[in-house]
Amino acid sequence: MPQHTFILNGKPVSVDVEDDVRLLWVLRDVLGVTGPKYGCGLGVCQACTSHINGKAFNPCSVRVKDVRPTDEVTTIEGLPATVGKDLHPMQEAWLEYDVAQCGYCQPGQIMAAVAKVHQARAAGHEMGDADFDEIRNICRCGTYHRIREAIRAGAKNF
Repeated sequence: MPQHTFILNGKPVSVDVEDDVRLLWVLRDVLGVTGPKYGCGLGVCQACTSHINGKAFNPCSVRVKDVRPTDEVTTIEGLPATVGKDLHPMQEAWLEYDVAQCGYCQPGQIMAAVAKVHQARAAGHEMGDADFDEIRNICRCGTYHRIREAIRAGAKNF
């Protein structure tokens, strides 16, 4: 079986799995990282949103053979380490604004929000309505208003 190596939450990992296994299943079933959730398996719901090299991506849509040894994959479990705190400021805002109801989609929502804030800042501006509209994660509980409030608050602290 082929061996695949990449960086996960700041640490190198190697797994022996077939090339066509989706990264989501490698994370969840092989490595035991359960923050990225399985929703649709097609990259539509975005419940599995994580970061690869600092950008949001959906591991359900990426084959493990397409991940390079130098690629840095960050899941919700590794997000606090990006700011050196117990919780990332976006996670703190999520709690402060009582965003989660069922909570299933929240790791993906938070990861998408952090990536979008970084992307907006790299483009030279803070989050605006157009940026919020580009976050396409689905929340069955419909807490979108609180999600936007939490993103605004969390963005102020990182």
